[in-house]
Amino acid sequence: MSVDGTPTPGSLDGRPDPAGGTQSGHANGDINGAGQQNGIVMAPPTYLTHRLRLNPNSDHKPDNYEDLELDFSPLIFSSLERYLPPNLLPQTRDVKVNYMREILLRYYPESERIRLQKHREYRQKIISNYQRLHRELYTINATNFFVPSFLKAINENTEQGFRNIMSEPSPGIFTFEMLQPRFCEMLLAEVENFEKWVHETKFRIMRPNTMNKYGAVLDDFGMETMLDKLLEDFIRPISKVFFPEVGGATLDAHHGFVLEYGIDRDVDLGFHVDDSEVTLNVCLGKQFSGGELFFRGVRCEKHVNTETQSEEIFDYSHVPGRAVLHRGRHRHGARATTSGNRINLLLWCRSSVFRELRKYQKDFSSWCTECQREKKERQRQSVAATKLELLRREGQAAT
Repeated sequence: MSVDGTPTPGSLDGRPDPAGGTQSGHANGDINGAGQQNGIVMAPPTYLTHRLRLNPNSDHKPDNYEDLELDFSPLIFSSLERYLPPNLLPQTRDVKVNYMREILLRYYPESERIRLQKHREYRQKIISNYQRLHRELYTINATNFFVPSFLKAINENTEQGFRNIMSEPSPGIFTFEMLQPRFCEMLLAEVENFEKWVHETKFRIMRPNTMNKYGAVLDDFGMETMLDKLLEDFIRPISKVFFPEVGGATLDAHHGFVLEYGIDRDVDLGFHVDDSEVTLNVCLGKQFSGGELFFRGVRCEKHVNTETQSEEIFDYSHVPGRAVLHRGRHRHGARATTSGNRINLLLWCRSSVFRELRKYQKDFSSWCTECQREKKERQRQSVAATKLELLRREGQAAT
């Protein structure tokens, strides 16, 4: 039920992780990072299975992969490395890359890799031909982008600092002032410039997802590096505090885009979940009425279509410059924009680690409210059955 239909890894199973599976070679204290043992160059170890640990090695400092030409973002490899089996951590960077790449390729069969390569070529064609209007948008300038209260909280990097600037009007939904008016104006102008260029060149652009006919993918227009920085330095620290159970501390990939709503644009957005672990949604403007977000509870794949409970119902009215941060699996939609035009910046934040570990678990009660209810009901039934059994035994003893 993801908005763009992108395939996501299957569900999790909760079993203890065997710390990486079986290794046919040996990785002990005598093997150094260069793959040598007692001065003799060793062949790279091979592994019969490729699995991550459930718990990361928090003391390990990952390698930097930015200088390598890789199929996936260097941030993903750095993020995954702390979850490698202990006997892999002292291995060479190439060995670790190959191991992690095997895991990542599970999600990308050959047909998908071909599609991604074509998308890279398509993106490069846009970037080579599109003339940027505001070049300063393409790199992070924190003081020009963000309001002072948001920057102060990021610099403090504490839960209390974040809570000082946030409201939590409904469980798991956080709102806060984020973007400077000038930044919103520049990005709106850049979006208009996108649309003008697309119209004049008759270039067919890919829309952000299958549910929206208007809007643009910011990564396709050259903003990928800026959005990577936004994720890494500003959204991940907050998500680490408020969304740890869905990989908030390991967010390492994103899908960044703008959506346009109005009478001559998309009017509303149906009930759905996002293909993300955490979603950032910021209204840029312009003048509009309507367009409220409606939230209806957090659900795992198994329970995505289950009934909404009264305490899960929450509606939110957009304010330009103000952000909403929520789990991607928090079911939501957008009501009709009844007048004017509304443009929103969306950042779907994803965690490769969380998506891999999801395969090892079945119980989502740490974040799915329906799983929580089912778990409590099982516990209630178990207690009731125990009480009945005790009463039965007491009755038998009395007779």
